Amino acid sequence: MAADTNRFFRVRVTAITDLTPSFRRFTFAGDDLAHYGDPGFDQRIKIVFPTRAVPLAAMPTGDDWYTAWRALPEAERPPFRTYTTRYVRNDVNEVDVDMVSHDVLGPASDWIARAAIGDEVLIFAPTTAHTGVSYGIDFVPPARVDSILLAGDETAAPAIAAILEQLPAEATGVVALEVPHADDIAYLPHHPGFEYRVGARDAAGRHSHLIASVTEAAAALAPAGRGADVEEVDIDHDILWEVPRTAKGGAALKSARLYAWLAGEAGAIKSLRRHLVAERGVDRRAVAFMGYWRVGRAEN
Repeated sequence: MAADTNRFFRVRVTAITDLTPSFRRFTFAGDDLAHYGDPGFDQRIKIVFPTRAVPLAAMPTGDDWYTAWRALPEAERPPFRTYTTRYVRNDVNEVDVDMVSHDVLGPASDWIARAAIGDEVLIFAPTTAHTGVSYGIDFVPPARVDSILLAGDETAAPAIAAILEQLPAEATGVVALEVPHADDIAYLPHHPGFEYRVGARDAAGRHSHLIASVTEAAAALAPAGRGADVEEVDIDHDILWEVPRTAKGGAALKSARLYAWLAGEAGAIKSLRRHLVAERGVDRRAVAFMGYWRVGRAEN
């Protein structure tokens, strides 16, 4: 997106709603949210959190804000994290963002745990001036696709929810989601064309439900073909992120039997991508994967 079609919005918390044990909805209001854009699907946004040591005023907000932020001493950088816009109500200057509530491990989880009505954050998001392709949207399926696989852990659930709500009723596929608690299963909206393989994390360990669910779904949706070599990514040092697009930002394929969208912890996403592409032979141009966090590591 061009620089003039996304910017920082300073907003305040006006409502906090616990949807399930792990999902907390924050309703934000701001005087200029009438100009907050919503290109749709899994639109990524950045939320800048104040900390006890670093206020919001320390955040650079100019056109080259990221370079300026990187130039700050690490102790003086306001932390930010990536989220998904859930609902926008431009007519009343409100935006909803769903966040995962868990044990305090870093500045975002600390803010989520102690946030109160009136607290302020900055949201970097599209504006209503945006037109055309949004490169903050990673759900980019072919125009014709037989089935869609949406898979991830709890951090991907808000994006999956937004995608499900916006897909046409005739879309079909499978949702494979692993959440921390059994009561979190109710978080996702219903879509009549999707089978839900949503389960709570169990004693078998993190990602066991997710990997088993994707493996079972892939066997039904993508009968094994010729696998392709998949380059190995060092997830401890490199970003595991690929969204197949054309040069103009559209879908990489005109049609596909299966389109897979995978998001969550990098170790699990790396395994799922390898299974789909290398073992089952799914065209890599029909697999979007985003491994954006690692167990035990807090990152911007």
